[in-house]
Amino acid sequence: MPKHQLVVIGAGPGGYVAAIKAAQLGLEVACVEREQALGGTCLRVGCIPSKALLEASEKFYEAKKGAMVGVKFQDVSLDLPAMMAHKDKVVQANTDGVSFLFKKNKVTRYLGHARFVSANKLAVEGPEGQTELEFERCIIATGSKVAMLKGVEVDYQTVITSDQAIALEQVPESLVVIGGGVIGLELGSVWSRLGAKVTVLEYLPRILGGMDGELSRAAEKILKKQGLDIRTSQKVTRAYVKDGKGVVEVEGGETFTADKVLLAASRVPNTDGLGLEALGITPDNRGRIPVNAHFQTAVPNVYAIGDVIAGPMLAHKAEEDGIAAVEGMVTGWGHVDYNTVPNVVYTHPEIASVGQTEEELKEAGVPYKKGSFPFQANGRARAIGSTDGFVKVLTHAETDRVLGVHIIGPHAGDLIAEAATAMTFKASSEDIARASHAHPTLAEALKEAAMAAYDKPIHI
Repeated sequence: MPKHQLVVIGAGPGGYVAAIKAAQLGLEVACVEREQALGGTCLRVGCIPSKALLEASEKFYEAKKGAMVGVKFQDVSLDLPAMMAHKDKVVQANTDGVSFLFKKNKVTRYLGHARFVSANKLAVEGPEGQTELEFERCIIATGSKVAMLKGVEVDYQTVITSDQAIALEQVPESLVVIGGGVIGLELGSVWSRLGAKVTVLEYLPRILGGMDGELSRAAEKILKKQGLDIRTSQKVTRAYVKDGKGVVEVEGGETFTADKVLLAASRVPNTDGLGLEALGITPDNRGRIPVNAHFQTAVPNVYAIGDVIAGPMLAHKAEEDGIAAVEGMVTGWGHVDYNTVPNVVYTHPEIASVGQTEEELKEAGVPYKKGSFPFQANGRARAIGSTDGFVKVLTHAETDRVLGVHIIGPHAGDLIAEAATAMTFKASSEDIARASHAHPTLAEALKEAAMAAYDKPIHI
């Protein structure tokens, strides 16, 4: 029976990063993954393919609308198969990359579904039968899956999930998206740009419910101008297929009919068939596995990270969990500051956030100051023709320490990294403002917003 110092269950961003880091730190590591391709939901059917489609669809949209300054196009048409082929090529490059890294770092890979037999033994059911593995330590990194919604009858043909929405063979004339969160808005944007009439139904009073309110209101206004029909405070009671169409019923409201219906309400931890009961591990009421500060479950040599534990369901959060967990095993110390984990929505313009929102600061009674700067006043944003949005910096009113940064605008997902780094080092808004920022760059908007938080901006 094979025995390993560490076995990681799941080869998504949390699992594969944990496996590689553990190998780098000298542990003998194996990783069990039931899919042939490594990389998990993120690389195979989530983050990576959706971003490939977002980028490609945005370029098509700009060309179609004649938005590329100084360039004239005639008879612009969509080649959807080519776009999908590009997406698949990007996905394969990333999954092949993980496989290469496993070989480079001597991580043993097992293909199959893992189930706990005891606190130091796994049964792996693979294409060639069952294999048993012994381990000294094990990390559960099985990620999340689409949350089903009561009354929504998913048939994966007409009423679909994000897995099918990144691989449609033709552009639907109409698409109803259930859920105005990150996934719903990103995939809704893709198909809207390619020609579908997209309606987004959100249960909460506003889209992007977990983000700063000012940010989400600005996003809704911009996305509506782009053609998305966004309806908030919509409680979906049923969704089903009738006469080849998707039908969505809303409590106290109208009934929507579309070629496709995308369920993108939320995600839940994926712990099906792991045999947690054999270890005496009981998930909480949201399906998450309870862990301590060192990512240990109720069984000390069994750990859990990423989407299966509390915290934001984000690939980069899972990566940080994985590194912290294995560093804790080897060095005795590992930590993740969840307050500095950024969140990004890859619509156009992009939306990014890190730290606390205004609503959270008000609720906690924290005295704060706000500095804001519009991209309309930024030279680089004008030069690239993308001036929608702003940067907002929130600081403690007494110490000037940065408590949150919220951006909607061009390349917000890249700009937020500076804010996350600054907050990690407990920087003040004055620290950010006094750091020299190259001109002309979009990052100057963050500098100016920081100046506005403690003094006055220059360019507005």
